[in-house]
Amino acid sequence: MCGGWGGHEPQLVSGRFKEFLETENFDVTVAESIAILQEKDLLLEQDLFIPIWTMCSENVPDSHFNHLVEAVASGVGLAGCHGGMCDAFRNNVIWEFLTGGSWVAHPGGSIRYRVNIKSKSNPITEGIGDFDVESEQYYLHVDPANEVLATTRFPVFQWHHSANGEVDVPQVWTRKWGKGRVFYNALGHHNDVFDIPEAWELMKRGMLWAADNKCIIKEESCSE
Repeated sequence: MCGGWGGHEPQLVSGRFKEFLETENFDVTVAESIAILQEKDLLLEQDLFIPIWTMCSENVPDSHFNHLVEAVASGVGLAGCHGGMCDAFRNNVIWEFLTGGSWVAHPGGSIRYRVNIKSKSNPITEGIGDFDVESEQYYLHVDPANEVLATTRFPVFQWHHSANGEVDVPQVWTRKWGKGRVFYNALGHHNDVFDIPEAWELMKRGMLWAADNKCIIKEESCSE
């Protein structure tokens, strides 16, 4: 699902993701309307759903999210990045519950900061070390049930929040939703952030991890 605020380069990001997934033998469709959220049967058929839709300007009824909520619970993977996922529908609390967090600020705008890998043995992070990024440093409100794979330390830019001292804010996480897998990566303000090898590797592995669960469920069902 690709659209929303153009500043996050949704077409470029979706193009990058599409090209990668096609090399992994996925049949990829790019939906350029949130009307896709109303297509229950279509959503249930997918292995992976990727939202790239920052700051939806439409007043979307809560009921429009029920199909995706149930699709992910049935085993459809959900994966996304930056505001395209965790700043997509600010007024919808079930969306925030499903995704595991919501963006609240990026103090200082584009700044240089470090991403710290917290889980060294997880398949998504294995072999990836800490790395630096020059982009928006996302301060997120995050579900404590998430499995946090990477964090970043605030404050880098001194502002009102600095009075609280240093805090590590999750940047990459996974979570479960029923039978489904959810992956989020806070990087991705612009498409070229994924020119950073570590950032792109995390995103690629996360998408594949989220999608793989549907195949596992199918295999388990066939073996019963």
